[in-house]
Formats: sequence, C-alpha cells, structure tokens
Amino acid sequence: MQMHSPRTRIRPPCRRGCTVTAAPPTVRRRILADLTPLRTSAHFRRLWFGNTVSWIGQGMTTLAISLQVYDLTGSTFSVGLVGLFSMVPLLVFGLYGGAVADTVDRRKLGLGSATGSAVLSAALAAAAFADFHHLALLYAIVALQAVCQALNAPARSSMIPRLLPPEQLPAANALASMTTTSGTLVGPMLGGFIVGLWGYRAAYLIDAVTFSAALYAMWRLPAMLPDRGEGDARRASVLDGLRFLGTRPILRMTFFSDLCAMVLAHPRALLPAVAVVWYGGDARTTGLLVAAPAIGALLGGVFSGWQGRIRRHGLAVLLAVASWGTAIAVFGLTRNLWLGVFFLALAGFSDTVSMVFRNTMLQAAVPDDMRGRLQGVFIVVVAGGPRLGDFLAGSVAELTTPTVAVTGGGVACVVAVSLLALRWRGFARYDARRPVP
Repeated sequence: MQMHSPRTRIRPPCRRGCTVTAAPPTVRRRILADLTPLRTSAHFRRLWFGNTVSWIGQGMTTLAISLQVYDLTGSTFSVGLVGLFSMVPLLVFGLYGGAVADTVDRRKLGLGSATGSAVLSAALAAAAFADFHHLALLYAIVALQAVCQALNAPARSSMIPRLLPPEQLPAANALASMTTTSGTLVGPMLGGFIVGLWGYRAAYLIDAVTFSAALYAMWRLPAMLPDRGEGDARRASVLDGLRFLGTRPILRMTFFSDLCAMVLAHPRALLPAVAVVWYGGDARTTGLLVAAPAIGALLGGVFSGWQGRIRRHGLAVLLAVASWGTAIAVFGLTRNLWLGVFFLALAGFSDTVSMVFRNTMLQAAVPDDMRGRLQGVFIVVVAGGPRLGDFLAGSVAELTTPTVAVTGGGVACVVAVSLLALRWRGFARYDARRPVP
C-alpha cells in the first residue's frame, strides 16, 4: 500500500496573495516521542494501548503478590522466591515460546497466552475473595504467568514488523519501552495504594479486568502466520534458530552488547547498601535510587523523536551501552545523593536507547520465519542478564567494596563493548536502510 507523507498533501490555492511555505518540523516532532505508528495503524494503536493497560495491571499484581507472601510468611527469603519462580519459566520457555511463534498463527498464540494470564489473575482474585491464602498457590500462579508471558512476548514482538513499515519500527519500539516502564513504575505504585485501601482482592480483580484491553486488541488483529517459503512446512526448531544466530555476527552483537551492560555494570543488588553507606539514608533513599533508572528509561521513551532519523543503528547501540557503563562508573564515585540519582537516570535513559535500536535490528534484519525464535533469545537475555549482574555485583562487593564493584563494573562494561566493536566492526556500520543481519 502506498504511503503518503503529510507534507506532500495538496493544499488549496491561496486566495488573498499570501505566500504558502512548508512548515518546518516542530520541536515536538524533533524531540518528543514519534506517534506516527499510533496514527497510521489502528491495529498497532489497539495493541499498544492494550499492552500498556495490562502491563500496569501486571505491575500491580507483582507488588500485591510480594506483599501477600510477606504477610503470610514474614520472610524476605520467601518474597525473593517470587522472583525465582518468575525467572526460571521465562528462561526455560522463552526459547520455546519463540519457536512456537514461528510455527503457528501468532495472533492465536498471543490471544491464547493473554487469555491464560487473564484467567490466572482472575484465579488470584477468586482465591483472595474466598480467603484461600496459601503460599504454594501464589508461587504456582507466578510460575504459570511467566510461562504465558514467555509465549506471548515473542508472538507480540514478531507481529510489529507486519503492522508497520520499517521506518516506523524505532518509533514503535520507543513507544513499547514506555509501556514496559509504565508497568514497572505506575503499576507497583497503584498496587500499593489499592492494596492499602481495599486489599489484595481489589488489586487482583483490577488486573484481571485490565487484560480485556489486550484481549480485544489481539482479537481484532488479522491472521499472523509466519512467512515461510513456498512448500516449506518444516516445524520451527529452537536449534535452527540458534544455528541461524551463530552465523549472523551482527545479530549476535545485539545480545553481546546488552550483556556487557546488564552483567558487568548492573548495581541494583547493591543499592540498599549504597543508600546507607554512601548517602547515610534509609529505605526511602533506596526507593529513590531504585526508581531513578526507571524514570530515566521512561524519559528515554518520551524524548525519542530523534531516534527515527538515525540510520547507523549498530553504532547507536554501542554508544548507548558505553554511555550506560560511563554513567554507572561515575555513579560509583559520587557521594552526593542527587548526583547519584542523576547518573542512574542517565543510565536508564541510555538503556532505553539501546533497547530501541537492538529490538529494531532484530525485527527488521531477521526473516519473518525466524523472528519469534530471535525474540525468544531476546527474552532470555533480558530476563537472565540482570540476575547474573546482581550476583556478580554482590560477589565483587563482598570481596572488595561497593565502590570497586560499581565503578569497576562500569569501566569493565565500556572496555568490553569497545573490544567487541573492534572484533566485529560491521556492527557499527549497520545501516537501517539496508538491514542485513
């Protein structure tokens, strides 16, 4: 279908001797998020709105479950197990979910997995209304919700290149980053407020209802069968996807660069200690430090209008990851709280820029019948990298000091991504106008 730019629209003739000139791009278009994907595609618009609403609901449930587990056990270890029961299914089923997304109708897979998540949230609400408070049930539902997410995310991400032209993918991914960050920021805040007023049952019930927006968006989509070659009816294999990735160094670099940031320079596990030792603060200081990267990430999505004009996506990823590492390293050296918050927010901003271009490369440069499996790898890296980073930061800080762990990790990130860029120079030369994996 031929697309017409708003600037080429024919204007009526001027009747009073005035001079008609093309209006220059506004500041909003240059700086703020590009809303073109929302205007041009009703399917994407519904999908984005539905995902945003459901992500906020899931954020509410995540906090509510943690609070309920603590009320039942009084144990922080038991609360920590909630993350484990969520992470393991994501790691195990992430690759499998990508393979399924390359085999079946992605619309049906997305609709089925979203329905499963909605049913599980309804089960949480029903158990709360029935005063059926059992730890095993909460853990089981958390694990099953992670399985649904592992099936849903590759299908949903693989749909986007079928709904939008390639030049709109950076804007679409920037909008998607705002969805994710809103869920991690707004969801828990609303969850705490609602649990405090009306209890767990209200938070779970609202979460179940919010899934209706995502379900409606999926239901309205057309069929999304993978685009296989004529006569090619082979079942999609996880191993085939990994073999494909093994022969594509540019695509591998999208994962390696992210691992440099998330494994080597991820100080989240140290923030409670840092809040006390460096800033003489308390739990509120810890909350501020934890929120700072998320706020920066949200700003990275809000002020993303410039990203659509970038063509060297690989170079943008390298610079963004180096910026993350530099910001973390400087954070480790400052002892002023507000400077520390600023550099953590800068790191979060850089992470959003990196994510937007990495995901765009995976969507644009990967054949349609491989997109699900590569998105599955993306999920595994995103879910597993920060956990490895928490373990590494905690271990180094225990053996040395938090300063060495944080600043050393930031420097190691910059050095590692620089060495990778030298090893695979084609990554920096990647051109979005010719998306070759």
